[in-house]
Amino acid sequence: MRTDVLVVGGGGREHALISGLKRSAGIGRVFCAPGNAGIGKDAILVPIKADDLTGLADFAEREGIGLTVVGPEAPLVAGVADVFRGRGLTVFGPSADGALLEGSKAFAKEVMASAGIPTGEAAAFTDYGSARAHLEEHGAPVVVKADGLAAGKGVTVASTIDEADAALRECFLDRRFGDAGRTVLLEERLLGEELSLLAIVSDDWVLPLAAAQDYKRIHDGDKGPNTGGMGCYSPVPSVHSHDYEEIVDLAIRRTVEELSRRGTSFRGVLYAGIILTESGPKVLEFNCRFGDPETQVLIPRLRSDLLEILLAAARGEELPASAEWTPGPCVGVVMASDGYPESSSNGDVIRGLEAASALEGVEVFHSGTAQNREGELVTAGGRVLTVSAVGASFGEARKRVYSGVGLISFDGAQHRTDIGHRAQIAEQIRE
Repeated sequence: MRTDVLVVGGGGREHALISGLKRSAGIGRVFCAPGNAGIGKDAILVPIKADDLTGLADFAEREGIGLTVVGPEAPLVAGVADVFRGRGLTVFGPSADGALLEGSKAFAKEVMASAGIPTGEAAAFTDYGSARAHLEEHGAPVVVKADGLAAGKGVTVASTIDEADAALRECFLDRRFGDAGRTVLLEERLLGEELSLLAIVSDDWVLPLAAAQDYKRIHDGDKGPNTGGMGCYSPVPSVHSHDYEEIVDLAIRRTVEELSRRGTSFRGVLYAGIILTESGPKVLEFNCRFGDPETQVLIPRLRSDLLEILLAAARGEELPASAEWTPGPCVGVVMASDGYPESSSNGDVIRGLEAASALEGVEVFHSGTAQNREGELVTAGGRVLTVSAVGASFGEARKRVYSGVGLISFDGAQHRTDIGHRAQIAEQIRE
């Protein structure tokens, strides 16, 4: 019997998930709500917004959906999984209690403290005056974080007090992040290589996914403001399998055990942002869903049946001890619109998609695309596309992905040119 699936969301992450799900022998109809113009070529689009919890559940019930996979964090924090499970519907995603790990950075810090998980020291504030006084006392560098959801843009790594003060003003006085900035954390700045650690969690069972490394800054060399992510690669050459298992135990399994101790069942993705400091790995923050753009490099490498894994987790069933992956790496490059991350240019015609997709090992995942009146694909958001490529080596994967990027054009297009470069250098040194 085939399983009909509903994927909630409309970005590159969801497009990649649909790509992976469609490889399963057991897949039936694939729907996406609300999706985007590019996703519409691979799934049946449903005009229901991701934050319409009741509308989504009504649709799943009416269509006999066997599995709903929730992509974005906002509906998870709002309790979409609770709504679905309350109706007896099978959904992949944590409850609102579990999703609070991403919904509140202060809560995540408290969980880490209780579980003995290494992390940077932080203090939380609810007004500008007390935060400014703390800043004056402790100085810079410091990391300023809006407590709530801010689409990956609520974090400022401040090298000076003036930079940190500007970030505090944005949160408390300018209200740039709305309610997400009502509480702000001032956190110790940690130095080291960063790592994205994602794991599928089914109550007490944990299935780690391959290591990945993303790029948050808009410009080459990690310059410019933070974004939702400008590229990614997997695996990470500097992380050996033995070290990785230790990090999984430290960051993921301890967290799952702590949540269980509090009576919170977790069925979904637990994503830990890790920094490998001189004193050992430490957790920067948690997410409660698949990462973007991490998913766009993990799914092309995955050879295990994604549908079977997500169904097992959604049902609270036992997970396999490990997943199967292609031996070669995958590199993903985000193409963003003019003005991103401060703003975005919409309606610019996108050319070269078919030519790029036809290249060996290349896939193009749509994030912010729409169709104009003439039937052309146009930009419709900050991050427009993720071009991903697998290869036998990082050198080959990078050559393929940038060949794909070079074939795609739209007015004001911007992308980084150094995605995966460190991994390629590390690979060459080993050889």
